[in-house]
Amino acid sequence: MDHGQLRLFAGSANPALAAQIAAELGSELGDMEVGRFADGEVHVKINESVRGDDVFVIQPTCPPVNDNLMELLVMTDAFVRGSAGRVVAVLPYYGYARQDRKARGREPISAKLVANLLTVAGVKRVLAVHLHTGQIQGFFDLPLDHLFARGIISEHFISLGFGGDDTVVVSPDAGGVDEATHLADDLSCGLVIIAKRRVKKNEAEIVEIIGDFEGKRAILLDDMIDTAGSIAKGAQAISERGAAEVHCAATHGLLNGAAIERLSADFVKSVVVTDTVPVPAAKRLDKVRILSVAPLLADAIDRIHRDDSVSAVLAAKSSRQKQMF
Repeated sequence: MDHGQLRLFAGSANPALAAQIAAELGSELGDMEVGRFADGEVHVKINESVRGDDVFVIQPTCPPVNDNLMELLVMTDAFVRGSAGRVVAVLPYYGYARQDRKARGREPISAKLVANLLTVAGVKRVLAVHLHTGQIQGFFDLPLDHLFARGIISEHFISLGFGGDDTVVVSPDAGGVDEATHLADDLSCGLVIIAKRRVKKNEAEIVEIIGDFEGKRAILLDDMIDTAGSIAKGAQAISERGAAEVHCAATHGLLNGAAIERLSADFVKSVVVTDTVPVPAAKRLDKVRILSVAPLLADAIDRIHRDDSVSAVLAAKSSRQKQMF
């Protein structure tokens, strides 16, 4: 199917990542103005024709979440009214993902609400990176391609000599076991699981740690580091119970609240995140390493435009990892 010319546009959420994606594709970002009226309303003006084009809008809905989400919706509407052939929302980070079910009475399912808003605005396809839960894919009545940065993270640790009997991957909770298992497979190492219960939002307590990690290098893997409460508590527990060193890794480095203070602790050897969301200079500790997802997203965007298999992106990366180890 001919979707027209591939066009890349970026909102204000993460322009650096958008520029890297464009560079990977040998392209340029489209000419668009994104600003605010005096009362804070989003103003968008597309300065070039997009009629019949395949438009990819790069905009993670990261903090400030509401501003960036509304910006994405208004941009989409502008492209639809500008007669774009198709609008694909590239969401390196999907905000409101943690409200994905009714855990208690009278709670919203905000992840579904956001999916509805994007659909109504005119998005025809979504490209996302490491959704908080897999079930969010089912909230969309349109194609959604779900990528993972695990391969990028595993390549980083393999390059540093991690893997084998002296390494373990730690899942900080039951929900992250699948991804932790995949990373452990990539590194040919053991798996440890932290069982915990959530006391309230952004606060949990450890019940038990399952697996052998004494004297080993531990990698705590999560989808995001927000306030770092859970992952820092897990790192401290693993360290105090005999791990040789503890490294924290996540796809999305939100690093809000007391995150930097918690990750500065001596029991955290290093912190690895990706650039799905921007990490300001003030939050870039010496121990924080930021890996880029630009090549991953650029490859997927190219494949979507050509109606090629996107799953092949992950398959190719997995094959490279096996060759490296």
